[in-house]
Amino acid sequence: MTDFAAARANMVDTQVRTEGVTDHAVIGAMADIPRESFLMNRLQPFAYSDDDIVVKEATGTMPARYLIRPAPLARLAQAAEVSESDFALLVGCATGYMAAVLARLAGSVVAVEEDEQLASESSETLLELGIDNVAIVTGPLEAGYPSEGPYDVIILGGAVETVPEALFDQLREGGRLVAVLGYSRAGQAMVYTRTDDDIGRRVVFDAHIPPLPGFRKPQSFIF
Repeated sequence: MTDFAAARANMVDTQVRTEGVTDHAVIGAMADIPRESFLMNRLQPFAYSDDDIVVKEATGTMPARYLIRPAPLARLAQAAEVSESDFALLVGCATGYMAAVLARLAGSVVAVEEDEQLASESSETLLELGIDNVAIVTGPLEAGYPSEGPYDVIILGGAVETVPEALFDQLREGGRLVAVLGYSRAGQAMVYTRTDDDIGRRVVFDAHIPPLPGFRKPQSFIF
């Protein structure tokens, strides 16, 4: 039988701290939240591996969905500089683990998921763990969830080719949007910040995480 508590402590020590994560709130959340609870039984022994874990296979034009590796997940959360008073939006919650981590950092969280099965399972898991400051909603990921905005923090739970203006429009003044821009090994974790009507951007680290559905750049017309 897997000793999940020991595996979780080892994950924090060997995968999170070693990747430059120093935010005590992020470390504490990942040390406490049972990552295995967000996976089906057959996948639970792999919960703390240094790998992206497929939680839903690809179908048709839809890419597979993943529980992303601990290190980039922690680094994205740290880059967002989430405070206890923040209202956060997570785009693409998959099984709900990242929503649970964000819930430990922010005052309240809206997590949007377009896959109804994943959304339902996420809600059930969060309820079972007593995490009551997250609302799981369904809808197209690239649209965000404007009816509850604006948000202090928006985090995209997978790599994208482009960030739609619709998401920037949901940022509060001074708000931060964190996303991995680009696929394969060329991805970069970006922090976008709203100041007045301007969106500033900076690269925080190189990142390779699985893509979210949608978020493709429009194809250019070629003569």
